[in-house]
Amino acid sequence: MSDVPQATAPTTEVTTWSLEQTSATDLRPAAVPEGDVRIVRSEVPLPEFSRFLYAAVGGDIRWTDRLGMTYAQWREFLERPGTETWVAYVNGTPAGYVELEAQDGGAVEILYFGLVPAFRGRRIGGHLLSYGTARAWDLAERWPQRPRTERVWLHTCSKDGPYAMDNYLRRGFRLFDTRTEVEPVLATPGPWPGAYGP
Repeated sequence: MSDVPQATAPTTEVTTWSLEQTSATDLRPAAVPEGDVRIVRSEVPLPEFSRFLYAAVGGDIRWTDRLGMTYAQWREFLERPGTETWVAYVNGTPAGYVELEAQDGGAVEILYFGLVPAFRGRRIGGHLLSYGTARAWDLAERWPQRPRTERVWLHTCSKDGPYAMDNYLRRGFRLFDTRTEVEPVLATPGPWPGAYGP
């Protein structure tokens, strides 16, 4: 056996917070930002577009869990009844998105939410979260086979942007669980190599 010490991969401590609303009246909408900001549902399941949004929004905050999914896996997920993608456009350009998933027991999870870095800090995030949360509450109107929404929930973590938690709390979400785990440090993938580096 070699006496040479083995290099260990760097790790980091990550805290994950879970938040919820249990009534549509919990939602406290943000002000609508100025300018040409529109939020539109992407109704055609399109893995290429979904993966673009995922990489463009999450690339600098180390969203990596879906990067290994195949085209067929993306499509299968997007085609599930009660799964919706709502996209914010600024002057016709995709600026961010909210992805909803209807779950058992009348729950709807906000699976992914965020803005492309170029559009952060422009008061778009509060409006997009407000709109997406409202669509979670009325999701059964578009999916009659799903039960009426009784709960909307999400999770955020210490890798997310510095204003994420404040945005959720301002919109009326309440903390119900906190967990801390040690994870490997992953490279920032970005939508392409070097997108967020020097």
